Amino acid sequence: MLKKRELQDAPALYELMKHPEVFPYVRHKAFSTDEFYFLTKKTIESEENGKLISRTIMDECYNPIGTINLFDIENGAGFLATWIGKPYFGQGYNKLAKDAFFSELFYDYSINAIFIKIRKTNLRSSKAILKVPFVMYANESFPEIYEKVNQASSDEPIYDLYVITRDCYFAHQETSKEGEEAM
Repeated sequence: MLKKRELQDAPALYELMKHPEVFPYVRHKAFSTDEFYFLTKKTIESEENGKLISRTIMDECYNPIGTINLFDIENGAGFLATWIGKPYFGQGYNKLAKDAFFSELFYDYSINAIFIKIRKTNLRSSKAILKVPFVMYANESFPEIYEKVNQASSDEPIYDLYVITRDCYFAHQETSKEGEEAM
């Protein structure tokens, strides 16, 4: 389902990323295959330096279909960014990728909080985040981060902020386990 980013996946991922329903929501945009290769190489280097964690999302046939990343890691927290190619919308890959990624982040790394900023106009992502049972709306609970992600906007904030904390994630995992055992 997930694997570390590799240069060999760049052409397929670039083709999926440039779709008009995907491209506007991609954090690091590339306007050519060469530029996407360069960005992928920089992403791999940044991960080696501990600045981010990036994975390629794979389908059941091991084809690359998108990426999931934790950017701007600082003090055990970072920002989530995910995109999946248009042909794979609505097939459950987003949930599977996030489940695997969250598990990796909280069990294998010293991550305490995953922040998610979503454009108020991005209805697809807004609906998707509400399906995650351990996510919390964070505009009020993390006002300094909310202000920081919206500092470039002139009038109205353009992003809503959400957070997944390590404690909420583990509490949900424990509750889910108890529910399964009761059956």
